[in-house]
Amino acid sequence: MPRASPTAPFSPASRYVAVDALRGLAMVWMTVFHFCFDLQQAGYLNTNFYANPFWTVQRTAIVSLFVFCAGLGQAIAAHQGQSGARFWRRWRQIALCALLVSIGSWFMFPQSYIYFGILHGMALMLIVARGLTAAGAKLWLLGALALAVPWLAQLLHATWPAADFLNGRAFNWLGLISHKPFTVDYAPLFPWLGVMCWGLAAGQWLLRNRAAELEVWGSRCGTGTTGAPVRGLALLGRWSLSYYMLHQPVLLGGLILVGFLRGV
Repeated sequence: MPRASPTAPFSPASRYVAVDALRGLAMVWMTVFHFCFDLQQAGYLNTNFYANPFWTVQRTAIVSLFVFCAGLGQAIAAHQGQSGARFWRRWRQIALCALLVSIGSWFMFPQSYIYFGILHGMALMLIVARGLTAAGAKLWLLGALALAVPWLAQLLHATWPAADFLNGRAFNWLGLISHKPFTVDYAPLFPWLGVMCWGLAAGQWLLRNRAAELEVWGSRCGTGTTGAPVRGLALLGRWSLSYYMLHQPVLLGGLILVGFLRGV
């Protein structure tokens, strides 16, 4: 696959298999995690997804991989000259899906519905990341600062009790909180913007210094049976948003069906 020049028009066919496969891996991991969560909700699994480190660490790792891949994707899009129209069309899809997630989760978990989950955070972070594409190597420092913001917020709350208003829903999407809100999924701007900045920085570095290796690796996975799993992950990674929106209804529908059949 030839690498596009920085001014070349963006083409959906100009993809890096390695990046798509990495995103697909995040989706598979997320699916397993969500299936276990659904099993717990249905009473088939007895565990605490909000306190057990086995699950909380996994959740952090999955979201980190997902956001990092989004940063990689933004680096590739900017490198290939993605137009503003195409960016905003994709952004509207993500924002609409975020709204649908909020509505769906409100029906399932009215007391802890998702009002600023990963898709909500992604919609905001993509706008910021698009504005930071020219920052270059400074993205590493900006990412580190963004990751440090929650710890600085803890100091703020400890020294200034009036900052408690930042825990309210009107402001906690920033991530400047002293305690986590009661919601099924929560992905605030900070610290996750730091992960996206690092993904953007890593993507720019790879495109400058290792683009040829990415292309060769992708072409090797394009044929042969040994590359089938990678190609499968890459296909999943290309359709990550559609898969994200469909996987939970399918999982939940399957569990409902199993419960119905067990009761028959």
